[in-house]
Amino acid sequence: MKVKARRHKTNARVLRVCWRVAFLFSALAPASGCMTLGYYVHLAAGEAQVLRARKPIPRVIDDPRTSPELRARLQLAQRARAFASNVLKLPRNDSYTTYADIGRSAVMYNVFATPALSLQPIEHCFLFSGCVAYQGFYHLDRAQALADKLRKQGDDVWIGGVPAYSTLGHFADPLLSTMDDWSDDDIVGTIFHELAHQEVYVKDDTEFDESFATFVQREGLREWHAYNHLPPPDPTSDQHERQFTQLVLATRERLKKLYDGDLPDSEKLQRKQQIFQQLRADYEHLRDTQWHGDHSYDDWFATPINNAKLLPFGLYDRTVPAFAALFKRCGSDWAKFYQAVREIGEGSAEQRLKFLVSVESQSSK
Repeated sequence: MKVKARRHKTNARVLRVCWRVAFLFSALAPASGCMTLGYYVHLAAGEAQVLRARKPIPRVIDDPRTSPELRARLQLAQRARAFASNVLKLPRNDSYTTYADIGRSAVMYNVFATPALSLQPIEHCFLFSGCVAYQGFYHLDRAQALADKLRKQGDDVWIGGVPAYSTLGHFADPLLSTMDDWSDDDIVGTIFHELAHQEVYVKDDTEFDESFATFVQREGLREWHAYNHLPPPDPTSDQHERQFTQLVLATRERLKKLYDGDLPDSEKLQRKQQIFQQLRADYEHLRDTQWHGDHSYDDWFATPINNAKLLPFGLYDRTVPAFAALFKRCGSDWAKFYQAVREIGEGSAEQRLKFLVSVESQSSK
């Protein structure tokens, strides 16, 4: 679900909230459903196309046809990749040592859906990687076909383009051309984030996984700036993102109370739209006052709002402080930290939740 000093800053920043959810290519076959084989073939073919497009970064850098901007970006990525393993102790493998020009603005398209009067996602389950709150496609027309089908059933639907994903080390993930116009911090942070997913990944626990990887990304960027004698990362974008996310989460709470109430469905549907209008008004007020006219999220509001569009938010921010506190308890030692996270991840879902809530609570005191 970072972004960016780039065009369409809003969409990419929103995607940062969710699309870091790792994509497990080793478990593409859904656990059930009549479309299992066709979907598997589609995903296998899409991933194969991305892998075939990979070129070693040194070769791209040395190619005289490579633009100076891309060359500088790839040289930055090389330094960040080495820093990730040498300093942050993240996996040392071939991920992010290649570059793939895929010729489109998104590598995948995720379809999110909910019932019209519910915030519960319509989940899609996979044989080994568990259940996720979306279904991904490499071709936009296939995503639109599923979205149309779900809309005809009366569901709320949203399609989001995915600029980057991780196969958790099952393949050597490349840097993608979808990232060409990202800011330096966005590229560096993405490398740290996705490699963190390769270091620790807990099946069926998106909040745990995303909170962990987001902490690694943020702390890694802080250390990267210090190591390279750069000013600390500008907190403004992250602050605006947190405030925007808080608006969305507050809207979800209002919707949840509405949907759980006893009003007739017709009145619930009417009030649902009023709540979305309030979200829009709250954003515009925040944008024009505290943000001094920062229009970064206007694109998100340019298309209709529904339940499904709210799903990606809040997957990580709430519990990132838990990992920050754990890192401090580990003496800011990355190897010890990863081992501690791995041990917690091997516990039960209840134990992981207790860790997230208790450490977050302690860290906020």
